[in-house]
Amino acid sequence: MYKLVLGYRAELPLVMDAFDSADPDSIAYALGLIARARGMSRVARQAGVARETLYRALREGGDPKLSTFLGVIEALDLKLSIQAKD
Repeated sequence: MYKLVLGYRAELPLVMDAFDSADPDSIAYALGLIARARGMSRVARQAGVARETLYRALREGGDPKLSTFLGVIEALDLKLSIQAKD
């Protein structure tokens, strides 16, 4: 088994591109990739959900609850902001 290591320089563009796509599966995939790289158990604990729940939520078609989504954003030390379309 190998450990996935992304690093901040790779993580931020990955998640930004996913959000730019506005595709829920892409966003869940990107967040899941980062969560697995940082340790799914730790991220789940910090997000306040069970590890198995987080795996299900962040898989393709997982469609996480808003509370789970926001918890993961916080656990990954990310900040969500909204702006008007250009």
